[in-house]
Amino acid sequence: MKKIVLFFVTLLLVSCGASSPKKSDSNSLYEVLTNQADGGASIRFFEILSDEKEIAMLQNDEKLKNKIKPNDIQTSNFIVLNMGEKTSGGYKISIESAVETDKNIIITLKETAPESGSNASQEITTPYCVVKINSKKEIIIK
Repeated sequence: MKKIVLFFVTLLLVSCGASSPKKSDSNSLYEVLTNQADGGASIRFFEILSDEKEIAMLQNDEKLKNKIKPNDIQTSNFIVLNMGEKTSGGYKISIESAVETDKNIIITLKETAPESGSNASQEITTPYCVVKINSKKEIIIK
C-alpha cells in the first residue's frame, strides 16, 4: 500500500513540475521600450521611425540606448507616441493591440486618463511611449 501511495505522490510531483520552459516575447510583434509620464512633446502626435538616421536618434537617448540593438535598424520600425501636454499626472498612452496583415501592421492605441476624483498630481505632464515593431511592414495607427 505504501508503494502505491508513494507512486502516486511521485507521479503528482513529476506532473506538476514537468512543464516546458516558457519563451520570452522575443517573437511578439511589438515591444514597449519605454512608457514615461513626462518628457514627451507638448503637442499630440505619433511618429513612425524607419530610417537609419531617425533610429540613431533613439540610440542616443539615455533611456533607450541599451534597449536598441544595431541589427534592429534593418529588422524593426519604431513608433514614438506623444500624448501632448496634460494638466495633471495619471495620463498614459500605450498600444492596445497590434495586428499583422499581409501588407501592413495595424496598431490600435489606448489612452488612459486619471479617474475623476483621483489623487493625481497637479502639474503639467507630457506622457509618451516608444515602441519597437518587429517588422518593416507599413504601419497604420488607429
